[in-house]
Amino acid sequence: MFLVTPSFNADELLQAFYRDALSLFLGSAFITAGLVAIAFELFRGRRDVLRAIQAFGMFRGRRDLLLVNFGLFAALYGFRLWVQSSVLAMALPLHRYVYVRAVLTYLVPIPFIGFLRSAGLLKGVGRPLGYLLVIVEAGLAVATLVTGPHHAFDVVNSLLVIAAVLILIVQFLLEKEADEDLVVIRRGLLVFAAFALFENVGQFYFKIWRVEPLGFLFFLICLGYVAARRSLQRDQHLSEIKKELDVARRIQLSILPAEFPPSPHFNVAVRYKPMTSVAGDFYDYVGTGNGAAGLLIADVSGHGVPAALIASMVKLAAASQREAAADPAKFLLGMNRVLHGNTQSQFVTAAYVYVDSTAGVLRYSAAGHPPMLLLHDGEVDEIVENGLMLGAFDFASYSTLSRAVGKGDRLLLYTDGLIEASNDDGEFYGRETLTEMLKKTAAHPPAEAAEQIIASVERWSTVQQDDLTLLICDLMSASADVEPSRHI
Repeated sequence: MFLVTPSFNADELLQAFYRDALSLFLGSAFITAGLVAIAFELFRGRRDVLRAIQAFGMFRGRRDLLLVNFGLFAALYGFRLWVQSSVLAMALPLHRYVYVRAVLTYLVPIPFIGFLRSAGLLKGVGRPLGYLLVIVEAGLAVATLVTGPHHAFDVVNSLLVIAAVLILIVQFLLEKEADEDLVVIRRGLLVFAAFALFENVGQFYFKIWRVEPLGFLFFLICLGYVAARRSLQRDQHLSEIKKELDVARRIQLSILPAEFPPSPHFNVAVRYKPMTSVAGDFYDYVGTGNGAAGLLIADVSGHGVPAALIASMVKLAAASQREAAADPAKFLLGMNRVLHGNTQSQFVTAAYVYVDSTAGVLRYSAAGHPPMLLLHDGEVDEIVENGLMLGAFDFASYSTLSRAVGKGDRLLLYTDGLIEASNDDGEFYGRETLTEMLKKTAAHPPAEAAEQIIASVERWSTVQQDDLTLLICDLMSASADVEPSRHI
């Protein structure tokens, strides 16, 4: 509610309100649009104060200042319309009103120049002239606060605005039209600039009704059209991407083995939980039969579609080495030769174990992968035999570790997404916790044990930060009645 000064009665204030109703309405609309733009940029994907501060450009790039500069310009422009109305002039003491009106007039062009620069519309000679305008306008605002308003300041401001608008119009008219959205924005700016030019020039010769706000309103409508158009395009694009990702997910699931081949010697369970629709984790069964099994697990660096594409290459690389299934070192060496030079900047970690239940021995080799865990008589041993990651070096070499195993032993292969899952305090789930869970679930079948381990990781880290894959293999007796299992 306005506090009316004694020199004006209520009827005069009401008449002034009706006379300035359009300016007050447009001012409110512009302020609202500006605040919404600033709020959207401040809170878009930000979870703490630092990220909100970054929206003002303290640590961010030029492009992210676009909405902030526009929001500041729109809000200041709308507030200036309020201040320039006779209603506010009647409600405020004269000296305060004159100061506020003058300072706002000089401040409004500053974020507008920032908006043009952020949008890439300030080019060539317009860029240094824009910087000069910002310096002079800031100087006028400071001078007004120090010495008070002067008519000479208004004249300088008007001449600067006229010169800047003329340069802007000429630049826009000479530029070739390219992107359709940019053309719409440029035309909206041209209309706004033409209205601003008409009003600033006209004030030197005759008193005219304010038309500049209508030009700014047209500019806002153009921005709204572009925003709506881009929103629709984005929705359509996201819908297409979602369909493609669904297809990619089905294709990736199809390259994973359906189940471990029926065997009286092994009981195998897998849990595979991609972080996104597609993942870089991969597992496979190689060289199974005659009481033996080759188990492969791999993890491609990165996430999403690029990692999934490399994972499909890992399957082909593994399939090409089936003849070397009984020799883990040779198996990984062959995979590295196939993958080297074909994975761009990404790499693959992998672990491969060949278990011969007849001979009671396992042979293991890895390429930059977390150690395999072996549960034997209630105790867990880490099986470590690492070489360089796959696909990164053509000179990589690998060696094989052999270990005696027997009935009742349990093997656990996993990707680093399990042990590197972190809680709210930034603490990793860790290999020790995984080892304890392996002991704790020793009495459960592989499928149930795998489910409990994954559930434990998910309780530890409420937000999945990586692909999760684990493979559990129990060694069974030849006479055991086993239902092989595989779960995704």
